[in-house]
Amino acid sequence: MGQSQAMHPKALLDACSELVRLTLKFDHPADAIVSRFFRDNRGLGPRERATLAETVYTVLRKKLLFDHLAPSGSGPKERRLAILGFHGPRDFLKSALSDHEKNWLDQCDQVKPQDLMERHRHNLPEWLVEPLKAQLGDGFWPLADSFNLGAGLDLRVNDMTAKRADIRKELNQAGIPSETTPYSPWGLRLKGKPALNKLDTFTRGAIEVQDEGSQLLALLLDAKRGEMVVDFCAGAGGKTLAIGAAMRSTGRLYAFDTSAHRLEALKPRLARSGLSNVHPAAIAHERDERIKRLAGKIDRVLVDAPCSGLGTLRRNPDLKWRQSPQSVEEMTVKQAAILQSAARLLKSGGRLVYATCSILPQENEQIAQAFSAANPDFTPLDAGEVLAALKVPQAASLCSGGENQLSYLRLWPHLHQTDGFFAAIWQKK
Repeated sequence: MGQSQAMHPKALLDACSELVRLTLKFDHPADAIVSRFFRDNRGLGPRERATLAETVYTVLRKKLLFDHLAPSGSGPKERRLAILGFHGPRDFLKSALSDHEKNWLDQCDQVKPQDLMERHRHNLPEWLVEPLKAQLGDGFWPLADSFNLGAGLDLRVNDMTAKRADIRKELNQAGIPSETTPYSPWGLRLKGKPALNKLDTFTRGAIEVQDEGSQLLALLLDAKRGEMVVDFCAGAGGKTLAIGAAMRSTGRLYAFDTSAHRLEALKPRLARSGLSNVHPAAIAHERDERIKRLAGKIDRVLVDAPCSGLGTLRRNPDLKWRQSPQSVEEMTVKQAAILQSAARLLKSGGRLVYATCSILPQENEQIAQAFSAANPDFTPLDAGEVLAALKVPQAASLCSGGENQLSYLRLWPHLHQTDGFFAAIWQKK
């Protein structure tokens, strides 16, 4: 436990209940609420933090089931939810419960999944169930299960300064075993969530935390040395760093985002990476003057568009309760506008990649098809062929139906062990 005394089970359950209460207001992203709670309660040891965070995430993942079981218990609802989702040994939890609560929990534990209604098994809002069943058919249940299991941690090795095999050995010596990612040539997959930020491997910029799906988006762009490249919605810059390394720190890589706050988070990562070709710039909106000045001058543009984020439910289960059909509708308007503006940057022969971490066709295929229809000077490319040319193993299995027999990148947690991702590619004539 380090310096701190272990918390009494009762006190830890109380803390879990309070954190569940705060999170279920849904006024901020769950990860932000959890981090803030840890900042406000500095005495918590690493094990207690893990219990608190995992309990909250379990409640978010299984909210419909727990809402169904909770009314048969007594006491404040957030306490009942925290008991149901409690992440830790059963006997430890039970030592914090009254006899009445113990009996209730035993009854809940006896409920068999196969006896439950569908909604209490998949724990997804109804508006999301229909489009997923329509796309996946029999694959719906494996996807729903994968969303409820959580995710491991993927790293991208900075292959400008390090080799994946060497880094894997180095991490292993530090007691952190990993597997190579099956598709990305730069990735390592860890079990659990080891603390990395104190490791020399991390501080010297040899690794960054990045989902394998994100790595594949950077790979699809296939940026070359000496080119002019734009990461249009750079955020905290995970893909920017991957693209910069692929360019071997030559040429110019612009990292645009409407949030200066997100770009600030890129600065320490940029410093570690050793890249000198990245130019972060906050823009007011997708039609900013800076964009106009670069029109027709850029070799490659990645648009990793703001989206519902529903492909990341393994990590961000609160999104299924914080998004709605209305918020998705608003997103699609923004996505179409951003893609259209970004397209103006490209010179002839340039490559455009549109990507999201959503699993909904209206944020993905429908945006891509509408763009193709409105822009005959952009020729769609086959994602499977692009990935195969980049020597990605089983490239075709990562892609599915596009227009005119051309495929899109379409990654799914239950099939590919990545977050849910989409990408479409065009070449300007």
